[in-house]
Amino acid sequence: MIDAPAEGTLATEAEEKPPFPLALATEVARSFSRAVKAHQLYLPNNPMRAKADESLRLSFEMLWRHTDRVTFEIGETEFRCFGQRVFEEPAKTSESIAWTFYKDGVRELEMRRGFERSDLQLLLDLLQRVRTASPDDDDLLTLLWEEEFANLEYRYIEAGGGEFAYDPIVTGEQPVQYEPPANMADLTPERLKSSAPAGGIVSMADFDSTLYFLEEKEIEYLRTEIAREFSTDLRPSIAAALLDTFEQQTEATPREEIAGLLEQLLIVLLTTSSVKASAYLLREMAVTAQRAPALQEQLRRKLEDLPERLSEPAALTQLLETVDLMPLSPPQVDLPELFGLLRPAALETVFLFLTRTENPSLRTLLEGAADRLAGLYTSELVRLIRSPEPAVALEAIQRAGAMKATVAVPALAQVSNDGITAQMRLAAALALADIGSPGALQALERTLDDSERDIRVAAARALSARGYRAALPRVERALRGKTLRDSNLQEKLAFYEAYGTLAGDAGIPFLDQILNGRSAIGRREDAELRACAAAGLGRIPSQKALQALERASTDRDVLVRNAVARAMREGAK
Repeated sequence: MIDAPAEGTLATEAEEKPPFPLALATEVARSFSRAVKAHQLYLPNNPMRAKADESLRLSFEMLWRHTDRVTFEIGETEFRCFGQRVFEEPAKTSESIAWTFYKDGVRELEMRRGFERSDLQLLLDLLQRVRTASPDDDDLLTLLWEEEFANLEYRYIEAGGGEFAYDPIVTGEQPVQYEPPANMADLTPERLKSSAPAGGIVSMADFDSTLYFLEEKEIEYLRTEIAREFSTDLRPSIAAALLDTFEQQTEATPREEIAGLLEQLLIVLLTTSSVKASAYLLREMAVTAQRAPALQEQLRRKLEDLPERLSEPAALTQLLETVDLMPLSPPQVDLPELFGLLRPAALETVFLFLTRTENPSLRTLLEGAADRLAGLYTSELVRLIRSPEPAVALEAIQRAGAMKATVAVPALAQVSNDGITAQMRLAAALALADIGSPGALQALERTLDDSERDIRVAAARALSARGYRAALPRVERALRGKTLRDSNLQEKLAFYEAYGTLAGDAGIPFLDQILNGRSAIGRREDAELRACAAAGLGRIPSQKALQALERASTDRDVLVRNAVARAMREGAK
């Protein structure tokens, strides 16, 4: 503090008698320091921060009952009022509110009635900005210059030694600053001494220095410990402390408050993609829900249902998008644990992301999560088969087939008949074939008449492989129809082989007629049809079928001879 302030400054004469008890000024200074620290530690919606702000306002209200203004003189480690120390913080660190003002040149603060309503919040915000500022950012004095306060005045000292008071009402006054002499030869020791900065300016001489250097191993130890301290994730420790307090408390009110804090913490962890901390918090909350004594049922459900937050599409999508960009080095522990806590609502997001990610490690983890969710929540899987999102519906169809989920047969049957795209109908037909239940095969039989050739081929082969004889009439009708005759060799071959498998000996006359028969004018069937008929006979393990093949073994058409030879080899196995 400057010993003799210039006329017109805000300094209060030491001999002036205080118009109020100095204990009120002490309480204001302490409450102000606590509010500054609360703004540093807590989010705006935190009840601890609101409590600190309210306590500061109450201390001002008590003071205004005795006076309209209060002036604090600021030293390196203390606040003074009317020349007497009212608040002290011995350490010269960023945690000290006195040092925060002092190091940036602020030497005096005057607060007038109404300050807590008009200027308090702005001043607290500026102090928080200073605490988190980088070396290149503005200092506190610069930030104060940029603002206009209604009920706050301050006095400061610049590096040149000048002392100034800021008053937002009085303008036009020009501060007097130190000017160096024009002739540098005049800079004698006496002149330098007389023009030295006023007392209170920070000087390196004010700081203590050590007499000894640390040894190399001690320096390395400090480096290691500092690196470990800064790399440690404190959020699991915070979660553990909250959960321990939750267990120790038995009243509903504090437990409800802690449950709300845990929910807020989980949201923060998910939005910042803190995988390990999120998994830890969800796992420990489930343990606490079972272990906490005399826990109310509504609070138990609240803790156990918190994984629903993770399973919501917005939170899970943001988490997966972040993880997708990360290099995942095996073995993975945190992500499988986190995915193991997902609920049914996450299945759609997992299916959708499986079609997007190009990260093979993440894809493997998502496949495992999809299998687990689909196996546990088959009703959700069935619902997604009818999803309007094609990628999700296709993934659900394929997953239902791989799981052989019979409960999905009605939904798959509907898609196989009414699917908008051929790709969707084909996937449903293949899933029905994989399931292979009577209901699935019955639905698959109807796809033999689908408008897409690939679907008809897949259905014919699947029904043949399953030996589903109920499909024989529909297969035979296709063989005798014109559509199959105009189709390609692949479809003809699939239907003829299916016919031979399903009809058995009863189908030999029909196939023999096509292979060896002639029309009334002596014409034979098309070579492709005869070759397909030979393939159908090859599926019938009987002597009559073999004899029919032998009669065509010397046919002049090379396509027919090759088909007959292949069929005879397969029949001999």
